[in-house]
Amino acid sequence: MPLVRIDLRAGKPPEHLRAIADGIYAAMRETFAVPEDDRFMLFSQHAAEEFDYHPGYLGIRRSDDLVIVQITANNTRSLAQKQAFYADVARRLSESPGLRPEDVLISLVEVPKENWSFGNGLAQYVA
Repeated sequence: MPLVRIDLRAGKPPEHLRAIADGIYAAMRETFAVPEDDRFMLFSQHAAEEFDYHPGYLGIRRSDDLVIVQITANNTRSLAQKQAFYADVARRLSESPGLRPEDVLISLVEVPKENWSFGNGLAQYVA
């Protein structure tokens, strides 16, 4: 169950946000084998003065269209899956809504399966 938090500067239309969410979800389904309907995404849009980033860290030229994606997920993916996921998200978001790959920053936070409760006060992934 990935929980996806997406941060970007305020002002993008709803269809832009939908394209980002759809692209990330499709990449999770494709490279992380996320089950259908396992879709939990939150957007936070920030005023310019609340969205601080370095435009050239690691030699990557970022713009004000930067999208920061933080995904909390089970710690079950291989390095190859993670690398494929990062590339797939950048490709998909480049196609729609037209983001530059340089403007897609992804942080993967891995947790043990017992760290989830999907409701009813239960840890559904615990055997």
